[in-house]
Amino acid sequence: MATQRFGVRGLGAVAAAAAGMAAGALITMAAQRHALETLRVRLEHLERTAHTQQHTNLANQQRLHWELLSKAIDDPELAEVLDLFEAPVSTKQRRQFLYANALYTNALFYYRIGNISREEFFGYIRGILQNPVVREYWYATRHQRATIADGSDEAELGRMVDELLTQLEESDADEWWVVGEPPSA
Repeated sequence: MATQRFGVRGLGAVAAAAAGMAAGALITMAAQRHALETLRVRLEHLERTAHTQQHTNLANQQRLHWELLSKAIDDPELAEVLDLFEAPVSTKQRRQFLYANALYTNALFYYRIGNISREEFFGYIRGILQNPVVREYWYATRHQRATIADGSDEAELGRMVDELLTQLEESDADEWWVVGEPPSA
């Protein structure tokens, strides 16, 4: 009889120990799950903050770019500093080219911050390329674009504009708005 009681007590102790270990494991898993969730939320917050900071930096850069271009457009002596075109241009052309640059970089900025899609960028550029001054500007700055690092948004979009301009000039269609294949997402 003593042996039976010891066996039952032994099993009870083992069961209690197993239940205690299971409870401890569950508590540990719950604590780890909570810690992981806290880290996930913190990481999402940091990513949003970094994204917001990047947009702020781009906006500040865009504002500075416009201020510099505005000064050059208003002052022919300052505009001479930005005269990096392949062929000599008149004061009037230089001002027009600087403004064309402002139009293009504004569209580039809108694309970079996500206000327009690549397809919308394409459509906008297709429209402004109808202007002969914008076309002249694009050709006059081709060597500057060649120095942009491959793989960057600006390099990829510049090549896209180069291809579109070639297609527009080779097209016999009167309906310029259908020339070129808009990029897919």
